[in-house]
Amino acid sequence: MSAELLSNLAIAAAAAAAYAEAAKAAVRPLVSAAGKLDRAALDREQHLVHGLAWVATYAETLREVRDWAGALSERNAFGETEQLLAKLLAAEYAAQLAGGLPMTQVETIRPADFGISAPPVTLRVTQEEKSQLASLLHDSQGRATFENVNLDADLDLIREQFRRFADDRIVPFAHGWHCRDEFIPLSVVEEMGALGVFGLTIPEEYGGSGLGKTAMCVVSEELSRAWIGTGSLGTRSEIAAELILIGGTQAQKDEWLPRIASGEILPTAVFTEPNTGSDLGALRARAVRDGDKYVVTGNKTWITHAARADMMTLLVRTDSSTTGFNGLSMLLAPKQRGDDANPFPTPGMSGGEIEVIGYRGMKEYEIGFDGFEVPAANLLGEAEGHGFRQLMATFESARIQTAARAVGVAQSALELGLKYAIERKQFGQEIFHFPRVSNKLTMIAAELMAVRQLAYFSARRKDSGKRCDLEAGMAKLLAARVAWAAADNALQIHGGNGFAVEYPISRVLADARILNIFEGAGEIQAMVIGRRLLEEGVN
Repeated sequence: MSAELLSNLAIAAAAAAAYAEAAKAAVRPLVSAAGKLDRAALDREQHLVHGLAWVATYAETLREVRDWAGALSERNAFGETEQLLAKLLAAEYAAQLAGGLPMTQVETIRPADFGISAPPVTLRVTQEEKSQLASLLHDSQGRATFENVNLDADLDLIREQFRRFADDRIVPFAHGWHCRDEFIPLSVVEEMGALGVFGLTIPEEYGGSGLGKTAMCVVSEELSRAWIGTGSLGTRSEIAAELILIGGTQAQKDEWLPRIASGEILPTAVFTEPNTGSDLGALRARAVRDGDKYVVTGNKTWITHAARADMMTLLVRTDSSTTGFNGLSMLLAPKQRGDDANPFPTPGMSGGEIEVIGYRGMKEYEIGFDGFEVPAANLLGEAEGHGFRQLMATFESARIQTAARAVGVAQSALELGLKYAIERKQFGQEIFHFPRVSNKLTMIAAELMAVRQLAYFSARRKDSGKRCDLEAGMAKLLAARVAWAAADNALQIHGGNGFAVEYPISRVLADARILNIFEGAGEIQAMVIGRRLLEEGVN
């Protein structure tokens, strides 16, 4: 089957790519004028622009599945499991492209919307093949990943190390921490620091491990599989370190990076403001230079881990005469570590917790600044007005890491759903053997395989120094939907028990929901992807 399947995967990927190009050609004249994209038209045609983003994301995903299958085949490692996963994914995505691609549960993009012909569908999967794949899945419990992910031996060892740590120190306790809305215990944070989580991609000269974004994906997957809180804790260090590496002075790198890498200090990202959402250009919190310090006034919200953090990457307006992105600057703002009893002991800061249904362990906060002081030497790069550009430079990594977190959440959902389906007996047999149950699990596994490869592809591009904002955005867009679908369907397999707080799948569902909101809501992400695609060829 292998040679024929490889040929069919290539045909499916080529058909999807041609369909994406035809869709782009159909949309471009509707949203451009005088050789430029028209913002009002882009908003008016959101359904088509966002639909184009989804179509292109599917096309890229099918390319990565094709390439993954080809690489495994060259190593004689394209086994039965991998072949069935690839065939199921390609057949399903090709059918959706032709018949209707679900952007959400209530929004579908179809060829007729673009006014173009549907792409051909040449691959089909029988129920017998789904049952064959289900049988392999049934016997896979205990494996780190269902499929061969085609990474090198060093990355496989990293996965095994963090899977053991997660299974020992996080999985048995995560649901209790979630239900009690507790912080990740500091003992666990310290162990994560000792394992190198916070310095994973920081260069060795600054005390980090000097590994790439692919390693970051693997670590984020395994920690997020255990609990998204622990998988996300390293994100704050990743963002802060990349900001300093890209925009910091040598003195700032020497001061901050070793302490971030060791876990001595825990950073947090302080960007969002009330009523601004994704419109960072509308930020109003201001910092006024007063001698050798900046004095900060304003409000911030949705700040993760704000109380226990030791340092904030704080985006403020240093030039009050500007609007939009101009005049924004980034401060490396030290603060005292707080706790539940006194979250913000630092002078000039106040705030409180925002209670959330999931994504717990670090807690969310709103913060008010009134006379909060930051040393002027802590202006990132020691130059005002570069804050937005500095932040934009981190978006690729942040979205790759978010895609990896989503993969971990989806993996958790798959494992919980599979375990329950095998243990639960109805009508004299495991409910796993009912096709409507096992079909759900095999489709989760197929999408998980595909989006994992899409995330790794983005990470490899980043590691090689290539621009990957488009690929990273696609990985984040699709991974968020895959994680939600995986959690929702795994809960459905649990039936009424899945709705009970005592079952971990209820937590995984709540955790999965945030992935389509942060690091760029799905609609914003689709618009960014659509614009990038449409800019190609526009003067």
